[in-house]
Amino acid sequence: MLFTEEHDALRENVRQFIEKEINPHVETWEREGMFPAHDIFRKMGELDLLGITKPEKFGGLGLDYSFGVAFAEELGTIRCGALPMAIGVQTDMATPALARFGSDEVRREFLEPSISGEYVACIGVSEPHAGSDVAAIKTTAKKDGGDYVINGTKMWITNATQADWVCLLVNTSDGPSHKNKSLIAVPLKTDGVTFSTKLDKLGMRSSDTAQIFFDNVRVPQRFLIGEEGHGFKYQMIQFQEERMFAAASILKGLEWVVLDTIEYARQRKAFGQPILDNQSIHFRLGELATEIEALRSLVYRCCECYLSGQDVTLLASMAKLKSGRLAREVTDACLQYWGGMGFMWETPVTRAYRDMRLISIGGGTDEVMLGIIGKLMGLIPPGGR
Repeated sequence: MLFTEEHDALRENVRQFIEKEINPHVETWEREGMFPAHDIFRKMGELDLLGITKPEKFGGLGLDYSFGVAFAEELGTIRCGALPMAIGVQTDMATPALARFGSDEVRREFLEPSISGEYVACIGVSEPHAGSDVAAIKTTAKKDGGDYVINGTKMWITNATQADWVCLLVNTSDGPSHKNKSLIAVPLKTDGVTFSTKLDKLGMRSSDTAQIFFDNVRVPQRFLIGEEGHGFKYQMIQFQEERMFAAASILKGLEWVVLDTIEYARQRKAFGQPILDNQSIHFRLGELATEIEALRSLVYRCCECYLSGQDVTLLASMAKLKSGRLAREVTDACLQYWGGMGFMWETPVTRAYRDMRLISIGGGTDEVMLGIIGKLMGLIPPGGR
């Protein structure tokens, strides 16, 4: 994939914003367990960073997804995993289906302020009993007059306690599980919406996550995104961008884990010499750098196919699978070279080890990715799982 001067300018803009507005505060936000989403998103909105691939009609830049990949890749320079994830929820998880299928009215009401940074968005798919098995969700939206009445709960919702609205996947009929679902934009200050306390997570500490409860929550039927009963399909399409974003957003993060480890191994001495002088460490770090570059090539190829209008479910699933597994491999291998310091909470490689473990779980587990890959390779018989 060939990047242009316009891509380079976007990358530089993102890097400068991160250096000025994010990285100086990461340590504080990690300790506090939350970053100020409205403040950061408004500043990003002023720089046109939240609607890069979204329609110009609603405040976006209308650029193709290669610019989205460049943006996601630069987010990897943030010195934690929580903020790239939270920003990705706003740009690539909660809003793609709305931008593509929503009516002008609902896009004006929810997409436009999400692009400007006035609104913080979240995506409501997972439930306590239905994470990767999207078809098994139980949250319902029943028609009553001109409204939907929503009941149920959503779990592990990134940005939840600060969000203004949720792109909510619900059952709107009793039909087959792949045809009875719809996406609805739900304002979170609506009567009947409540939240758990912030969830206490292993990693991604500066990103607020909570459970959301819906008890007879009424929203106008006009908040429906696209067509009723098409929600499962819309969410599967939405997952393509989410999974490309996830893979692209860790590339530079993995690179700095390797670079930090090289610098530490150069300074750390054992048996009278820097541990970096061991050839085995040279070879291992060289292997990891090669694997990171191979993942970058896969992400770029997936993006090229996406731009040409191809269904990239297979490649996006492969990129998501590889990114999660490589994140575990790189952070685990590098942590080992830090010795006892690698087991300390404040060490950068330790944060990466904790944060990046989520990639093999969120947005579809490794096992779900393998199931998709197997199905598209023809390995799973018709009707099989």
